[in-house]
Amino acid sequence: MRPESPWRIADFRTLFTATALAQLGTNIGYVAVPLIAVSALDASAGQVGAIATLSTLAFLLIGLPAGAWVDRMCHRRVLIAADLVKAALYASVPLAWWADALTLWQLYAVALLSGCATVFFDIASQSVLPQLVGRAHLVQANSAVVGLMAVGNIAGRGAGGALVQLLTAPFAIGATALSHLGSALRLIALRRTPAPPAAARAGTGLGAQIAEGLRHVLGNSELRALAVSAAITNLGFQIVNTLLPVLFVRELHLPAGALGLFWAVGGVGILLGSRCAHPIAARLGYGRALGLVGLCVAPAGLLVPLIGGGAWLCVAGAGWLLLLFKTGMDNVLGVSLRQRMTPDALLGRMNATFRFLLTGAMAVGAALAGLLGELAGLHPALWAGGVLLAVAFLPVYLSPIRTRRRLPDPPAAVVSPASPARDLKRA
Repeated sequence: MRPESPWRIADFRTLFTATALAQLGTNIGYVAVPLIAVSALDASAGQVGAIATLSTLAFLLIGLPAGAWVDRMCHRRVLIAADLVKAALYASVPLAWWADALTLWQLYAVALLSGCATVFFDIASQSVLPQLVGRAHLVQANSAVVGLMAVGNIAGRGAGGALVQLLTAPFAIGATALSHLGSALRLIALRRTPAPPAAARAGTGLGAQIAEGLRHVLGNSELRALAVSAAITNLGFQIVNTLLPVLFVRELHLPAGALGLFWAVGGVGILLGSRCAHPIAARLGYGRALGLVGLCVAPAGLLVPLIGGGAWLCVAGAGWLLLLFKTGMDNVLGVSLRQRMTPDALLGRMNATFRFLLTGAMAVGAALAGLLGELAGLHPALWAGGVLLAVAFLPVYLSPIRTRRRLPDPPAAVVSPASPARDLKRA
């Protein structure tokens, strides 16, 4: 008999607490790394953009083959190894700073290699979740995980700003390393780690397996719309987020704690959106919730570029809160939809394809932020990001997803590599 709640599953609780530690460290590092680059190494907007680009470039370089590899591997081992690699990389930064040997090139290397570890952690985490909780509990489990990420944004980025202000950025990055080490130790307690499906372990070549995952996502009109909307959203967010440390420190002359607080406001929005996702979807339907909330909330993206001193900081913060509310809803409902549409043997490759597109958009956004910030200035670059955030809902709103009222029935089998994926029947 299935448990009534994913919280009754010990392995879900283990994965959740380990993810909580990893998210705490990631969000502290999100604040501390660009700030140490700006404050200790006098990095320019372009150099800060390069660090952000390298942290997400790994999804473009290895994202697709990583999905096929994860489908063949024990997810528990992948998760533990990824956390240990990130702990070692982040620990190297305060050690180099203490030895007066820290350089931008080291930060570039840490950003790129930790991004590679993140590729494997994210794909394995999203792929193992449906196997741990069962597809009937995906919305509840995803709501908990997205809510956790929101709390991580609030606590981690707020703590990151406070730690940088009180103890300096190198010590904050040391806390990031300890958090990832704690996550790895917690994941050792995972007991039930499903073996890779037989279809994933078959002798099919790597290229054919990658192509199968791409066909599954891009050949389905609903999955394709989810991917395009999320990619545009990430592109806009990354342009804005990359430039905020430079804007807060150099133009607005605000302390690091103010930047952490602004990002924490976004975490509140994600938390509220994740908590409201299921009730709103139950009332409006899953697809209509995604489309209508996007139509009503997305224009708030045009408030973010108004950021400035005094009241304008509050106006931009309100827009930020609304945008992240939408993001919290989108994450719960969108991830649940795509997990329900995908057979177990394709979960790693489906997640890898999404992460390739979504995080690839972040890499492009970080590079664009640095380029626009250098050539046009901070505020024109912020307007570019705000406009993208305002229109990102359109692919989902104009797709068949808008008419979907419930989650689809799980697919019975893997799509054959020999034929293109067909659209799954809409509910």
